[in-house]
Amino acid sequence: MTTIPSVAAAETIELEPAGARAGADSGNPETSVREISSGNGIDVGIWECTPGGWPIENRPNTEVCSIVSGSGVVTDADGTRRQLEAGTVLTLPKGWSGRWDITSTLRKVYVIVA
Repeated sequence: MTTIPSVAAAETIELEPAGARAGADSGNPETSVREISSGNGIDVGIWECTPGGWPIENRPNTEVCSIVSGSGVVTDADGTRRQLEAGTVLTLPKGWSGRWDITSTLRKVYVIVA
């Protein structure tokens, strides 16, 4: 069984630099990550990104995440905007298209299901 860290722990766990966010068209977002568990088509981890923005087309998997710190906006393809801040829980289903715009370094705990 995988134990997902508490919010307090997720805020302080050290992450590994993962480089520039591919596809970014605004800012210079840099990502960091800590994988907690991976297998059977399910990935669990902590992800962080500095300010910037990028589009997503036809997401290949489903993600559920909880924002730990930072802020930003996710905009669905239909124009619906969702503010991201500590405590926000977000589900992005397989096939989702839209945009991420991070305004202050954002950290999230995620579960991705293939």
